[in-house]
Amino acid sequence: MTVKDLKQKHLFELTGEEFIFLQQNSIEPPHTEKPIENVNERYVYGIKGIASIFHCSIPTANRIKRSGVIDSAITQLGRKIICDREIAIELLKKKRGGRK
Repeated sequence: MTVKDLKQKHLFELTGEEFIFLQQNSIEPPHTEKPIENVNERYVYGIKGIASIFHCSIPTANRIKRSGVIDSAITQLGRKIICDREIAIELLKKKRGGRK
């Protein structure tokens, strides 16, 4: 039997030998793709977007927004929040004395 044939079988139908053979011979190389989030996007939307910039929780993103540190990176129309990723990161670095 080939690996392709064994993959078509249900797990409970495999013998121990077939199971071990399948484990040893069907290892696929790890994916080298980047995460789903597109890091090159310039703008993020909403509090979730701000949280994704700084890799923090939503309550922390709310605190960052309310602190006023990144106000010049944010445009808000009603409930719609648009944040420029690059400007927000630079503003937070300046506030915290981060490296350039």
